[in-house]
Amino acid sequence: MSGIPLVCVPFAGSGGAFFRSWRSVAPAGVEIVPVRLPGRERRIREEPYRDVHVAARGVLPQIVEQIGEGGPVALFGHSLGAVLAYELAHLLADTTQAEVVSLVVSGSPGPWTQRARRATGLPDEEFVDRVAELAGHQDGALADPEVRRMVLPTLRADVEMHENYRPSGDIPLAAPITAIRGTHDALVPAELAGEWAKATSRGFTVRELPGEHMYLLNSAEQVLRVVGESFGGR
Repeated sequence: MSGIPLVCVPFAGSGGAFFRSWRSVAPAGVEIVPVRLPGRERRIREEPYRDVHVAARGVLPQIVEQIGEGGPVALFGHSLGAVLAYELAHLLADTTQAEVVSLVVSGSPGPWTQRARRATGLPDEEFVDRVAELAGHQDGALADPEVRRMVLPTLRADVEMHENYRPSGDIPLAAPITAIRGTHDALVPAELAGEWAKATSRGFTVRELPGEHMYLLNSAEQVLRVVGESFGGR
């Protein structure tokens, strides 16, 4: 790759295609590498993951194939994607000798904090309403019965994977972490975003961007500017 690969991990219910538009606004020297998870897009017929650690190990070969072994790499993830990116960062550093130059986590408390209000196991209508409540965002596509039938199993698996997540260990990541939150994110207040300081043995920064929990839906350039600044000068 001509620049530093930025491994982008989808949030619950989304896929690698979400990051396609990021390529046109990425800073010079940053190469967008979307993670393609089963249960969606071209992998729609595959069983989705229900465990973050299984997912991290499962997609690692895909990532290594795209970025190669060794060399610098940065990672970005929002909400579910944040904890999956955290586990992937550890795996990349430990098993491929990659130099993780930056982990940018968005819309997420520290990895040791689980939210008390859950959606896993609720009936369909209550589940969709609870997810919308937690995210502060209603996905209009779920109002279509046919679309809901197709996407709900994967969304349920993603939410279960996130709500049951526990970190693989207590060893801090030997890479700087930047935590981003929306200024009006009621799900992840500033003190919870700040918990990521305990997950790194290097530098830590908290940044805020305008919006609520799903602020990144309309903030690609601002997010990528923060990402670029997190390993600027390399």
